[in-house]
Amino acid sequence: MTHWIIAPIVLPALLAPFIVLAARYHIGIQRAFSVAGVIALIAIASGLAWQTSDGSIVLYQLSDWAAPFGIVLVGDRLSTMMVLLTAVLALFVLLYAIGSGWDARGWHFHALFQFQLMGIMGAFLTGDLFNLFVFFEVLLIASYGLMIHAGGNARLRAGVQYVLFNLIGSTLFLFALGSIYAETGTLNMADLANRVAMIGPEDTVGIRVAAVLLLLVFAIKAALVPLHFWLPSSYAEAPAPVAALFAIMTKVGAYAIIRVYTMIFPPELEVTAGLHEYWLLPAAMLSLAIGMVGVLAAKRLDRLVAFSIIGSMGMVMVSIALFTPVGIAAALYYIIHSTLAGAALFLIADLVRTGRADMELTAQPPVAGSALTAGLFFVGAIAMAGLPPLSGFLGKLLVLDAAYDTDLVVWIWAIVLGSSLIGIIGFARAGSVLFWKAHSIEVPDDATPMPRPAALSYVAVGGLIALLVGHTVFAGQVHGYATTIAGQLFAPAPYISTVVDTPGKLSKPKEDH
Repeated sequence: MTHWIIAPIVLPALLAPFIVLAARYHIGIQRAFSVAGVIALIAIASGLAWQTSDGSIVLYQLSDWAAPFGIVLVGDRLSTMMVLLTAVLALFVLLYAIGSGWDARGWHFHALFQFQLMGIMGAFLTGDLFNLFVFFEVLLIASYGLMIHAGGNARLRAGVQYVLFNLIGSTLFLFALGSIYAETGTLNMADLANRVAMIGPEDTVGIRVAAVLLLLVFAIKAALVPLHFWLPSSYAEAPAPVAALFAIMTKVGAYAIIRVYTMIFPPELEVTAGLHEYWLLPAAMLSLAIGMVGVLAAKRLDRLVAFSIIGSMGMVMVSIALFTPVGIAAALYYIIHSTLAGAALFLIADLVRTGRADMELTAQPPVAGSALTAGLFFVGAIAMAGLPPLSGFLGKLLVLDAAYDTDLVVWIWAIVLGSSLIGIIGFARAGSVLFWKAHSIEVPDDATPMPRPAALSYVAVGGLIALLVGHTVFAGQVHGYATTIAGQLFAPAPYISTVVDTPGKLSKPKEDH
């Protein structure tokens, strides 16, 4: 049993209270420890991803208690890939927060940032549904503190709306867990996979209700229409580095759907037949369409980026809802793309905010550093809209190819292509207003010049753009690895046997004395 798998959870959990207790009034020390912690997370996550890349399942039993009685952490290709993606994203977001000074505009940014990482890492690595709920709550608490960082009435209102909506999801999650435990007597995911498969057709009512409730909970986390209302205001009003980190949080909902509905409630299971096709797929297509219409209709740049997140999650969920190895592989490729592109766009929007009076999409004098900012926006918009040659275009091709053999291929292709066109128009309109029409505005000679963004801010955004380019250049290798992940997900027997059959306390034979 390796102890490294618990490190992505323990490291930020220890760093956060240390920052609060020992470096509360020293922003320089907070920054140093926070950056060092994230770099260490990247190193650990890289090691775990390498260890599981050959198909190995890494198990950690807390206090050596065997499943299903004890708490277990499980690492496979999917979970370690998501942990590595989170750690890499966190580094560039943190550099931007430091460069722009966002971390110094309120109390406890770095401590809350580390607690947020703890919750995200735990959600990806846990092998137990109840502990998934626990890490969701850690996410909720830390994200609320980050969302209202630096204060403001608008930010506070958006934060309250965010918390209330997610508390509804938490309540539904508890109801679902109660139903599942009442039906099966366990909440360990590997053990649940065995027990759900043995439920007879006459005893499926309770487990059907639980499966639907879980899907609703994860749909709230993934901001699927019509459960998306919390996202536009929350992400638009949040500080830019926080909104950029939140780009991975909607992927936690997508991850949970992939994990639970390939292992516990797989597509061939009669108990939940039709749940993916008749519930999840229509909601995903509607999310994609509404998200891109929101991009076209947005009157503020930050809300435009927030609606693009909804649209990108719709694209991801369309591919997931197919529940085929090809569809899951396409979704995983697009998850990486949309996380990096969404985070980059939120940070670019803050670069615009720095050199402009407000975020309204109206013609104003040129922003400070407009040439570099415009270039970054151009690349980020191409990526999110799905234009060639960047990874958004390749990801959409993979999704279209995955849907080709389905009965709803015409609908999926029409919505994907139509929403892409709408998104292109929306981003083009925003770019022309922000950067092209700005040069037709006369600037008074006595006008106070707007400040230029810090160099470190540009470095952070440039790093995310470079990752997008790398994601495009190495698309074949990344998609190949995503295909192996999908194959492992649809053959969960090694995962289940590793978790359930590994000895520990209550399963070791008694020794003779």
